[in-house]
Amino acid sequence: MNGAALRSGEPCNHLIQLDPTMNQPTVAQKAPYPVAVEAGKTYFWCACGQSKSQPLCDGSHKGSGFNPTPFKAEKTATVYFCGCKHSANGALCDGSHKRL
Repeated sequence: MNGAALRSGEPCNHLIQLDPTMNQPTVAQKAPYPVAVEAGKTYFWCACGQSKSQPLCDGSHKGSGFNPTPFKAEKTATVYFCGCKHSANGALCDGSHKRL
């Protein structure tokens, strides 16, 4: 896994521009991201698709109208975070990438 989630308000630098209408997130990849999570720890899933630390937030959403989605791990395991940013299952993949 690349990087760690930033706390709200931390600076970010990004090169890719969001959709000017800010209605749709950027598809980071058309597949889920497997991530080993630890029980009791909260992870902040990137909802905008701009983070360089996919699938976790690095603050690139700032000013976009998007906010990261918190995910609290109930147990230590591997979970599959959504990479396409279109999951109806919040931060977790629901297969929506297959329909894009």
